[in-house]
Amino acid sequence: MSIEQRLAPVALPENRQRQIVERLLSGSGVSLNGPDPWDICVRHPDLFRRVLNQGSLGLGEAYMEGWWDCERIDEMIHRLLKHGLGERAHTFGERIAYRLQAGVINLQSRRRAEVVGKVHYDFGNDLFTRMLDPTLCYSCGYWKGLPIAPENLEQAQQAKLDLACRKLGLTPGMRVLDIGCGWGSFAAYAARHYGVEVVGITISAEQAALAREHCHGLPVEILLKDYRDEQFRHEVGTFDAIVSIGMFEHVGHKNYATYFTRVAQLLRPGGRFVLHTIGSNLSDISADPWVNRYIFPNGVLPSASQLIQASEHHLIMEDWQNFGADYDPTLMAWRANLDARWHELADTYTTRDKRMFEYYLGACAGAFRARQLQLWQVVFTHGNPGRYDAPR
Repeated sequence: MSIEQRLAPVALPENRQRQIVERLLSGSGVSLNGPDPWDICVRHPDLFRRVLNQGSLGLGEAYMEGWWDCERIDEMIHRLLKHGLGERAHTFGERIAYRLQAGVINLQSRRRAEVVGKVHYDFGNDLFTRMLDPTLCYSCGYWKGLPIAPENLEQAQQAKLDLACRKLGLTPGMRVLDIGCGWGSFAAYAARHYGVEVVGITISAEQAALAREHCHGLPVEILLKDYRDEQFRHEVGTFDAIVSIGMFEHVGHKNYATYFTRVAQLLRPGGRFVLHTIGSNLSDISADPWVNRYIFPNGVLPSASQLIQASEHHLIMEDWQNFGADYDPTLMAWRANLDARWHELADTYTTRDKRMFEYYLGACAGAFRARQLQLWQVVFTHGNPGRYDAPR
């Protein structure tokens, strides 16, 4: 970063700040006040100062406050990331502060783990039921062989749930643990279609309440528990299979070893474990400041090497599938659902809330489209005695 860029927020006039931003955008295909749907429409004269001073946090907050607009945030972010502006969008101070904090503090300790539940997952069941499809899956769908369209979201989610069930080799009468069960999507599907008994655990009170409704009448028990709860481990015993879909992103690098130790303790010998998680291309302890503040507090994405190192003394890794490209249409379908049904929520939520979700869904779709983020389903076994062939 040049001296001019460091001084821009405090010392340079507005026109010079604008020139710096335009130079950063040059070659990305994104323009200021341009004609394309991915161009940035500036609504506030202090936008340039804020973005140069606060990086991605300032960009996201400025959108929430109406300082700029963009019809296709997903494509804007995609183009900026492909242009190499991802890491440069984080200020030096942001990166250092987070790494120091994450290095000293366990950001995902049992006490702090409830923060993400209260901030995001407890945001409002009425909002999430309108944004998601009837399965209530809040994770990447599996779009293999499906036309990419919002109306096919439910099929993509059912395909993802069925894929996990088949990888686990579920048969009637099995006992299954769902770590981070969300609103009960996997538990309901597995119990209904494979005849298994499921225990689901979550740290979100709102999720637990809706999950119990979603699984009513099925052999499913939903518990408000942390996976590290020692009493819970002794009460429930072991399981024939374990699944964790979209929860590992909240575990944190300081807890990876504890997590896999607990899975190994809860999984019977010969049992299977399917881990479904967003993954990072780099082994870096970092988080986007805006996402960390407004969407998933204290979340950290694992890298492939971190997963391998944390699991190698506990389980056998049998299969690794990456369908990260499928998260792009999943996020865009959620955005389409939210747009179509926001009128039902307008009396409960603010315009700022709506813009927060618009930015979150669009930015994440752009990141997956740029292949900056991945989605992995990893199959582990606990001392599997024979060959394992993973379904696709």
